[in-house]
Amino acid sequence: MASSEDTVTGSRSIAAGETRGDWRDRARRFSKSDFVRSLPYWFIPFSIMGLGVYGGIGWNTLISLTDYEGFQPPDFTDLDFSMYVQALQDPSVILVTKNTFVLMVAFTTITMILGLFLAIVLDRGIRYREKIQTIYLLPMALSFVVTAQFWLWMYNINNGLVNAVIGLFGLGPYNWIGNPDLVLGSVVFALIWQFSGYAMVVFLAGLQSLPDDQFEAARIDGASTFKTYWRVIIPQLKSSSVSAAVILVIFALKAFTFLYSMFGQYRVPRATDILATLMVREAFQLQNWAFAAAIATILLVMSLAVIAPYLYYQYKQGSL
Repeated sequence: MASSEDTVTGSRSIAAGETRGDWRDRARRFSKSDFVRSLPYWFIPFSIMGLGVYGGIGWNTLISLTDYEGFQPPDFTDLDFSMYVQALQDPSVILVTKNTFVLMVAFTTITMILGLFLAIVLDRGIRYREKIQTIYLLPMALSFVVTAQFWLWMYNINNGLVNAVIGLFGLGPYNWIGNPDLVLGSVVFALIWQFSGYAMVVFLAGLQSLPDDQFEAARIDGASTFKTYWRVIIPQLKSSSVSAAVILVIFALKAFTFLYSMFGQYRVPRATDILATLMVREAFQLQNWAFAAAIATILLVMSLAVIAPYLYYQYKQGSL
């Protein structure tokens, strides 16, 4: 019996020794690999990139805790949240936050609905499908600057195409970008025109990934085309919907370039004033750098509030 136990113990010791030896061999090979040898060359560019991105975010957050106005060096001895308290009590900040949410929700919701509709139409295999897909996707390739100038002409009260078309029906002309009651809707419509093609492509990819036998099974059960899409197909596009919604929300938060190009640096109407435009105006026109930094931090938190759940969803789905 003792001999058997000694044999088993010896076998375990040998196995443990082989395991430790294998681990040392793998560690030695890894330390001599091209990846490890290349790390010193990657360290400098990654450090510079990290300093430029996260260092800038940290510096902005630190400035927001001071009363820095751009003329004297910031005083870091008395940090507080007074700028955030001021932002929460400032009527202009409350207004632009409301405008930001309205723009974000209206633009994202309508763009997704239109993109889904276009994707379903194209998924039905209509004629000239490729040409239609290209036409709707083409505006996505344009920059915010080009789109803003294009719609600035389209909305022109004297010779714009929009007023010319509705004039055929005895309507107008309307001051689409000068009337406070119309300007926000005009901006949202222009952004929808630019990004509905993106939503269409995302949903179309999701539709084409689904098996065709689901349509056949629904048809055999007597379901109409509308019920098939509404009850069977669309519920399976959850991943596509989440991806499209997150990207569109980010585009909405980045609408500063569009508004700046359409209205100019300091002439953005109050009805379309968003957090990004207020931040630039407070910093570069009014020299309220600490207050502008606080607004930028609020905008960052809003962005993270959108991105973080999406990343968690992707992680749960196994995509990360």
